[in-house]
Amino acid sequence: MPRLLRGMVRTAAVAGTATAVSGGVRRRQENRWAQKEEGQSAAAAPQAPPAPPAPAEAAAPSTLDQLKQLGELRSQGVLTDEEFAAQKAKVLAA
Repeated sequence: MPRLLRGMVRTAAVAGTATAVSGGVRRRQENRWAQKEEGQSAAAAPQAPPAPPAPAEAAAPSTLDQLKQLGELRSQGVLTDEEFAAQKAKVLAA
C-alpha cells in the first residue's frame, strides 16, 4: 500500500509541475503576442507627411562652385585647356 501511495503522490507532483510550467509558458506567450500586436498597431498609426522637396535651385551647385571644380580638374590634368574652355562656356551660358 505505501508503494501505491508513493506512486500516486509522485504522479500528482509531476502532473502539478507540468501544469504549472505549461501555464507559465502560456502566459509568457500571450504577453509576447500582446506586445507584438501593440507594436504592429503603433507601427500602423499614420505618420507625419514627408518634408516637401527642396527647391531645385538649392540642389544645383552655384556657377562659382562649378567653375572651381572645373579649375581643379584642369589643374589635376583631368581636363585639357580646350575641354576646360568648352565646359566653362557651358556653365557661363546656363
